[in-house]
Amino acid sequence: MSAWTSWHRPLLAFAASMAVLAVVSAVGLAVDDRVVAGAPVWFKPFKFSVSFVAYALSLAWMLSLLPRFRRAGWWGGTVVAVTSGIEMILITGQAARGRRSHFNNETPFDKAVFDTMAVTVVVLWAATLLIAALLFRAELADRASAWAMRCGAVLALAGAALGFVMAQPTPEQRIRMEQGTADVVGAHGVGVTDGGPSMPLTGWETTGGDLRIAHFVGLHALQVLPFALFLLVALAPRFTRLADERVRLRLVLVACGTYAAVFALVTWQALRGQALIHPDGTTLGAAAAIVAAAAAGTWAALRTTPSASPPVGVSDSAHDGKELVA
Repeated sequence: MSAWTSWHRPLLAFAASMAVLAVVSAVGLAVDDRVVAGAPVWFKPFKFSVSFVAYALSLAWMLSLLPRFRRAGWWGGTVVAVTSGIEMILITGQAARGRRSHFNNETPFDKAVFDTMAVTVVVLWAATLLIAALLFRAELADRASAWAMRCGAVLALAGAALGFVMAQPTPEQRIRMEQGTADVVGAHGVGVTDGGPSMPLTGWETTGGDLRIAHFVGLHALQVLPFALFLLVALAPRFTRLADERVRLRLVLVACGTYAAVFALVTWQALRGQALIHPDGTTLGAAAAIVAAAAAGTWAALRTTPSASPPVGVSDSAHDGKELVA
């Protein structure tokens, strides 16, 4: 793995600030009993800060691997750090005021806060798109590494794009907007009103669809897919077949396809107004098909005949990880 000192500094600084905010928010959860939209007032700053720690560290590492376009990558990462920081300041400020941050249209100030957040999210998404484009153009030594990062970045963009869907007013809200009585514009629930019965820890709806699930799954492809590759490399000394670069590449591609299918499934399930924990037969059938395809793909990938010569970078990858991210 590349030395952390070469990672993108602004993103590292942002990740550190989010780690501090996560601790502060955890204290807030313990001592502040206020509730907003059916959830503890400090829950949103807490989960957003934890998520941003993982997101920022992933991008900081990936940007350190770019052999070209490093200046463009630095600016893209810096824009992500700054816009994400602005968003978190607004979310935390609203939590401190005991007000909801997202979809809030109650007062001109609350509306201005959410409108500002909407602008920062658009800029953040565009900067992440730039980074994804740079990753696709980067010629990394290990193809499995390259595709794990590329697919992770694309799926993260798709997950983030669901935020634009959630920001759209519902039919009922459109009527209230025309009447000038809409306190909330936008929703993450489908078929239910936000703030109803929810799952513990995540806060996801249990009586209807919830687009936050797909949002979460998509965003964290940026961590899950590279981690899957690291796991394969760690297992390579014990399982000879995994030492073959072609096998690792095919397994990574299977993982990417499977993850993309799961993302599509939970998005489709939410849009149908169906809770994650209450799937119908159609959803279960689709899930079974994904599992079967993943198993078949894994079996086919492992049947690859190992190359006669030692695969490039396996010894380094297995011992110190340098070639994996060369």
